Amino acid sequence: MTPPARGEDEAPRAPGEGGRRAARRQAVVLLYQRDVTGMGLEELERNAEREGAPVDPFAHALAEGVAVDTASLDELITAAAEGWTAERLAPLERNILRVAVHEILDWPDIPPAVSINEAVDLAKRYCQPEAAGLVNGILGRIAAEHAGVGGR
Repeated sequence: MTPPARGEDEAPRAPGEGGRRAARRQAVVLLYQRDVTGMGLEELERNAEREGAPVDPFAHALAEGVAVDTASLDELITAAAEGWTAERLAPLERNILRVAVHEILDWPDIPPAVSINEAVDLAKRYCQPEAAGLVNGILGRIAAEHAGVGGR
């Protein structure tokens, strides 16, 4: 089977950086910028477009889903963080967690293990060394609890 043809205007991607992986990273960056600057997602997306980095539809859907449900996502993260609140976490780790929790709860076509692995990879790549373990532990608890109440 041959891979689908890439559109003429689509930039080439580095191995492992295409599709949903790149979109997750883009969503995390948008949400991080929103936390740090207080700007709205629409404005941040327009800025990305102006800078030649159009927002992927999956990234947009993730960022919008997190933006709509931030308070309840933060409650779940705080409950699973054992002694930490979501607000005490660094903004980048917090938004990596928010995106992954949103996926676990609201994207049934994505296995929770994929969401967790992608979040851990983002934490390994962009955060302090201990962040990957923290992200893995919090998401593991949330996924287990979600599976116990009728999830996958």
